[in-house]
Amino acid sequence: MRFIGNKEKLLDWIYAMFQSNNVEGETFFDFFSGTSSVGKFFKKKGYQTISSDLLYFSYVLQRAYLVNNKQPGFDKLLLNLKIKPNVLFTNFELVIEYLNNLSLREGFIYRNYSPAGTKKSTQKRMFFIDDNAKKIDTIRIKIEEWNDENLLNEDEYFVLLACLLESVPLFANILGVYAAFKKDWDKRALKPFILKPVDIFVSSKEHFAFNRSSLELLDKFEYDIIYLDPPYNQRQYAPNYHLLETIARYDNPKIKGVSGMREYKNQKSNFCNKERALIDLEAILKSNNYKHVVMSYSDEGIMPQERIIEIMKKYGKLKIEKCDYSRFKSNNGGKSKTKKYVKEQLYFLEK
Repeated sequence: MRFIGNKEKLLDWIYAMFQSNNVEGETFFDFFSGTSSVGKFFKKKGYQTISSDLLYFSYVLQRAYLVNNKQPGFDKLLLNLKIKPNVLFTNFELVIEYLNNLSLREGFIYRNYSPAGTKKSTQKRMFFIDDNAKKIDTIRIKIEEWNDENLLNEDEYFVLLACLLESVPLFANILGVYAAFKKDWDKRALKPFILKPVDIFVSSKEHFAFNRSSLELLDKFEYDIIYLDPPYNQRQYAPNYHLLETIARYDNPKIKGVSGMREYKNQKSNFCNKERALIDLEAILKSNNYKHVVMSYSDEGIMPQERIIEIMKKYGKLKIEKCDYSRFKSNNGGKSKTKKYVKEQLYFLEK
């Protein structure tokens, strides 16, 4: 999934830096989970993961990728649908195929984020072509109906929602975030929507996911490693991904503006404000329930490096590693032509 600050391409380097800096342990707290890419990586490395995020769509991904530890069986659902298991396909694949072939229905996404659905509105929106918007509604409504009918267990429910959330960006008419749509159609947006299955990551350990401020979890577990990947600038994540949040919740929210944005006042991160970010950083470091804190941060971040170093050195031994990283094109402030890379900094604090 395209996501500002996604560390997927840096994870091998981050892990190598963990090893060279003797950052060891079994319990890994992904403090700003986002798309769960970091949590997935460390789950596969054998860590027990704890993760949290203020965004509900992130919680859905955490539940599917981190908390869920087995391939979904969908036995009760397939029995109800009178679909017999098939040696050529997994039960998961059979459910995905069923969802992909449902008759189209018009719902909240079609009525608010497609050209035909908004033709009588003051603002015509072009996030999805009409049939793709209907397809998203159709699948989302059916998943909720199955859940209401107790045909899905919790893991199956979140896995199907994750499939939808991961598929949507592949057909969205955007540059990378949902704060705006393109005024002409991107080639990917014109393709017929297809629901795709997500990968399942099996583990013998119990993992935990939360949809709340991670600060509230500092005293809930003993952490070997707290990994911080906070926002780097003043732009909040919630408005940039409001459509994924609405698809995840499917709560018919009040929306406003050119992009049909939902209210997000309770999902604002303090790390998008320089002074509040430094206060929260120190609150994290004051906690007694960790051995290591590792923070990824850009050299262009709003927290000054000298202040970060000053605060961190109060709580233990500090080391910093750096590498060049490609700038996110949709969030470059017009600098991509003159400065294609930013410097990613890893702050290692041993308590």
